[in-house]
Amino acid sequence: MQNRADKALADTTFFPFWLDRPDAPAPAAPLIGATKADLLIVGGGFTGLWAAIQAKETDPSCDVVLIESDRIAHGASGRPGGIVSTSVMHGLGNAQRIFPKDLDALEALGHDNMAGFTRTIDQHGIDANLEWTGEMTVAVSKDAVPIVQEEYDLHREHGHDVELLDAAGTRAQLNSPLFEGAIWSRKNSGIVHPARLAWGLRRAAIALGVRLHELSPMLGIDDQGNTLVVRTRDGEVRAPRVMLCTNAFAEGHKRIKTRVAMVRDRILTTEPLNAEQKAAIGWINRQGVYDTRTQLNYMRLTPDDRILFGGRLGYFANSPRDPRLDRTPAPYGRLAEAFFTTFPQLEGIRFSHAWSGPIALTTRMAVHFQSYYGGKAIYAGGYSGFGVSASRFGARVGLAKLAGLDLPETRMEFAATEPNWIPPEPFRAIGAKITMVALDGADAKGGWRKPWLAMCGKLGFPLS
Repeated sequence: MQNRADKALADTTFFPFWLDRPDAPAPAAPLIGATKADLLIVGGGFTGLWAAIQAKETDPSCDVVLIESDRIAHGASGRPGGIVSTSVMHGLGNAQRIFPKDLDALEALGHDNMAGFTRTIDQHGIDANLEWTGEMTVAVSKDAVPIVQEEYDLHREHGHDVELLDAAGTRAQLNSPLFEGAIWSRKNSGIVHPARLAWGLRRAAIALGVRLHELSPMLGIDDQGNTLVVRTRDGEVRAPRVMLCTNAFAEGHKRIKTRVAMVRDRILTTEPLNAEQKAAIGWINRQGVYDTRTQLNYMRLTPDDRILFGGRLGYFANSPRDPRLDRTPAPYGRLAEAFFTTFPQLEGIRFSHAWSGPIALTTRMAVHFQSYYGGKAIYAGGYSGFGVSASRFGARVGLAKLAGLDLPETRMEFAATEPNWIPPEPFRAIGAKITMVALDGADAKGGWRKPWLAMCGKLGFPLS
């Protein structure tokens, strides 16, 4: 007999909901033959697009070429939940964990980044379904209420407009029997359509004069002194400066992967809610939501009132780009069960789309920079799933480092140092397998799982 998750996934399309649109732009022509540029950007996700735009805004005469191995937004940038905030370091709590001495400066940089994010969207008329609805972190048990209280105190201390909600107040915002409290950050955060944002940034970059080539995978880099030669499938680009915006794919130098692990995040979207279903959950303020489960779930409403529900990390040995398993119902069953446990009043609803995507996980859980080829190439990545708005900041700092600019932020620890080393395969896969088992059972079973996750936290991965 089919269980409720199997029934809900019976007719699911295993492709990102955001990209399943008839108005998706046709890909730009691939790079064929040899060309030169002042700046080459490798990777057409959010970081690459923001880097291209900011480079042209800073110096309109700069000849910028951007190459993308697939199509714009068909990597991690077309797959996220699409929640935006002022944090540039994976949340205020994570920033306090990794760079407590620079917390005030990082907060100021985050607010400045969000102002620039909004300014570009307005200037270029980008219709990305941006809604300034705020974001909530919800406690899914009474034991988690102190976590929410701690987050509230930290946000208040740093001047955020936040509201602390008890169980009744939380359920009045979003009705789930699991929710025992929440912090609602009300300003400068919200939700966005990530693919429409990426496509709007693509259009803006082209309008500024960026030369874009899609379907142009990088095959290698040759260092020729003052110039780097980047080879693609059908051509090559000679440039004195190269920005590697390859995030989870960690391409550009074999050493990048020693600091970056590719894990996979999974997401479901329901069919559009009807009036009765909308009334059953409330959510009239449409906040982006994170919860406090060990296997964290996040959720939001789409523009056409589907619930997007994401979480449940996974790992495949040797990090394949598109595992066949992730295009089947099997990896999404537990996520579907978590959805129905969260919203039992929606039992019977079906999932229209399910997909998985790569996340660049580091011991910092936040953007970092790596320098290669005598400083002629800079890698910027490692957002660990929180890069929709932070990617603009990562691109700006990466460009400054590439140009050798002496700015206050380029001297800060986050920009001048790297995350900790991560073991290679097969040790990486073994550790990931144990960790995923621990994450799956920590809340319900406890036992060895919580000490294991605590040890991961001491090594730099705060997974619990």
